[in-house]
Amino acid sequence: MNSKVTMDQITVITNARIFDGERVVDARTVMFNGKYIQAIGGKIPAGANVLDANGATLMPGLIDSHVHTNIEGLSDALKFGVTTELDMQGHWPAKKRREVAERNDIADVRSPGMGITPKGGHPTQYISSSSNPLIRILLPFIFRFVQTPEEAVKFINTQIAGGADYIKIFIEDGSCVGYPGLPVLDDKTLRAAVNEAHRRDKLAIVHVTTADATKRAIDAGVDCLGHLFFDRTPTPQLISDIASSGAFIIPTLVTLSSAFGNDAAWLADDKRVSSRLSKKWLDSLSRSMNVYPKGKLEDAYATIQALRDAGVDILAGCDVSDPLPILGGLAHGASLHHELQLLVAAGLTPIEALRAATSTPARRFGLSDRGRIIPGARADLLLVDGNPITNISDTLSINTVWRGGVRLSEQK
Repeated sequence: MNSKVTMDQITVITNARIFDGERVVDARTVMFNGKYIQAIGGKIPAGANVLDANGATLMPGLIDSHVHTNIEGLSDALKFGVTTELDMQGHWPAKKRREVAERNDIADVRSPGMGITPKGGHPTQYISSSSNPLIRILLPFIFRFVQTPEEAVKFINTQIAGGADYIKIFIEDGSCVGYPGLPVLDDKTLRAAVNEAHRRDKLAIVHVTTADATKRAIDAGVDCLGHLFFDRTPTPQLISDIASSGAFIIPTLVTLSSAFGNDAAWLADDKRVSSRLSKKWLDSLSRSMNVYPKGKLEDAYATIQALRDAGVDILAGCDVSDPLPILGGLAHGASLHHELQLLVAAGLTPIEALRAATSTPARRFGLSDRGRIIPGARADLLLVDGNPITNISDTLSINTVWRGGVRLSEQK
């Protein structure tokens, strides 16, 4: 349920600890009128709608940089203060995204459309192995496969014509996801795809899970690694190559944790989570993928530390999709908070983790109107009880969420 204020009424949040997307600021007051922030600090105008935060922490609405979403997912995300989800493959035509942008009861979304993969490539193995024959029949119509550089160029232009915000490319041989031997794009096709994305001023984002695929992606000039590789620890040279390329990474540590056999039942049992999710999603959190049980989070943490120390931008994303048995351990909204906790466990400071879900993705994805609490930015805001600057799990102590200046009902 939404509690709306009129678009011409100024809302003032007072007595708040303010994390502006980069740092904690001295001001304790934020004013916004309609969709946009007007001022940080200053006098409270007469007649303003005033909310006393009572020392709670105000931060920008969170950005989940790796999801596969739908309207239900966007709704659940917003309950957890995730005001923008960056979809990494799905059917989100421009018209549909414009409609989402006008709503205030669900998160906003950006999308690449469909990703580039060869015939039989990831993630089509999940569909082709389905027991539903209709799904298998529809597979060629869901995915337009790419085999050559020319097909890659054509595919990208088709996605952009449909409104793609960026381009998604898969380099997945299946060895880390339980399907070894999957076909992958050859180097010429990969480079053609990256070059065409850049020619059309789009980011090239690549799905990788192995160090070798990561090296291929970096050599091809991609802008973003959509996962952290986890088949082995990196060499110093690979870390250096990633850093010098300027690419950023979305580690999706929650997905790695699930792949390693760790469920998130403890998260489902947290009342701050269970009160906001349906049973199917709580059940999903209580499962794990368990497709790479020999993996160790400690090794992933060491890789994150090396990348952070090398100056690589790290973004928070969880790769949540649907509540299917093969995709356990994840839920929209809740898993981004889990990701923040894992990033801190990996060695990031709480402020660095919060940047990874606010200002850093806004900067890297060109979302200049969000991710910060500054004049002119969207009033996409999250107020949480406690202090996530010292205790990152306090991000789950959600008090109030605003999207475009519209306040959602308090949900505890």
